[in-house]
Amino acid sequence: MDLLSELRDVVPGDRIVADPEELERHGGGIFTYHAPRQPDAVVCPENRDEVAEVLRFANENGVPIVPFGEGSSLEAHTIPVHGGISLDLGRMDAIVEVRPDDFVVRVQPGVTHERLNAKIKEHGLFFPVDPGWDASLGGMAGTNASGTNAVRYGAMRDQVLDLEVVLADGTVMRTGGMSMKSSAGYHLTGLFVGSEGTLGVFTELTLRLYPVPEKVLAARAVFPGIEEAGRAAVAMIRSGMQIGRVELVDARTVEAVNAYKGTDYAVAPTLFLEFSGSEAGVESDVDQARAISSAEGCKGFEFEADEAARERLWEARHEAGLAITRLNPDKKPMTTDVCVPISYLPDALARARETIAGHGFDGAILGHVGDGNYHAVFPVDVGDPEEMGRAEEVMGRIVRYALERGGTCTGEHGIGSGKTGHLREEHGDSLPFMRGIKRLADPNGVMNPGKVFAEEPWPAPG
Repeated sequence: MDLLSELRDVVPGDRIVADPEELERHGGGIFTYHAPRQPDAVVCPENRDEVAEVLRFANENGVPIVPFGEGSSLEAHTIPVHGGISLDLGRMDAIVEVRPDDFVVRVQPGVTHERLNAKIKEHGLFFPVDPGWDASLGGMAGTNASGTNAVRYGAMRDQVLDLEVVLADGTVMRTGGMSMKSSAGYHLTGLFVGSEGTLGVFTELTLRLYPVPEKVLAARAVFPGIEEAGRAAVAMIRSGMQIGRVELVDARTVEAVNAYKGTDYAVAPTLFLEFSGSEAGVESDVDQARAISSAEGCKGFEFEADEAARERLWEARHEAGLAITRLNPDKKPMTTDVCVPISYLPDALARARETIAGHGFDGAILGHVGDGNYHAVFPVDVGDPEEMGRAEEVMGRIVRYALERGGTCTGEHGIGSGKTGHLREEHGDSLPFMRGIKRLADPNGVMNPGKVFAEEPWPAPG
């Protein structure tokens, strides 16, 4: 079939993009090592009805369709591994309704979290999920993103109250409402959040908002080793203090950030901390965190009190992944994001460091260690089969350590096409049930095929 000609009968021609630059952008990833694959066409709908029409067309003609936000995912979620249509939702970027008295906002999927926060700041509110890139809220919900604030506020699954979803056959449904809780039927909102575009397309999200804290204070605590930093992070969480962020960066990460951002942070394992709440509560928490850090040999505990300094600190942390890639510009970053029960965190960090170095990689370790989630990043030459084999072995060992202790292969990046085998290790007993849900929502297998499930046949049977 002539896909472009057929699509022009479905949506206006200015919604269809097929120039080489856009096809390339939609066929790769900013931070991923996975092989690119260009779509046959990029479609940019402007409303729910256009999304429904495109999905009906794709479903009836067996054309793969891959939702696309900002393209910042790490596990190839937006790469159309079987070609077809890349459904770019960037034009659906309206903040539909802000309800400050209800702590709720309704948005279209193309709105980014930074733009949302700029809008709701005037109401004394903020949205806490902060994945380290100005990602779209639809994409963040699709991967159940979390980030630096997760230790206090949780991940996307904890913030989404309702979704407007278009299924593969064009059916439109809502999964929740505007109330903060409900016991009505199955928890469909939680099912769709994290479904990675394999069950449907989000056209509207209803999100929880939170009051901006009275006082916010950030600090950097420098340690002699990564285990000491990990133990300090665990102790802070166990203490019961109302800490907002507990982020770990190892010495190699700090070195990369200094080179990339022009900062002069001490090149040593460091905890980036943020305390928020009442004036008295913050002061008490800071004193307690300083004492805990001192007990683990902390070599420096420095504050960032004013807003501009805090923003510079968190900008440096958020851009750490990009900084690490710049250390080896000719290679691609392989990143894993396991999450372990927090008591295992110090040992997990040390084991990961040993595993990476023992296989000859120049890796870095960083993460949202306040909830046991950390990232190991190491550059790989994707054209070198031997090096890729060693990299997969490192990834496998780090994941198996987490699974053997009751953790998960992915704390926030999702499965995509990169961790399908690890999902089988983690949830092999429930995969048949997951596949049944997939077949119910997408019987023809057009929704982001090749993601989540290993060896998924294409075209789908029947």
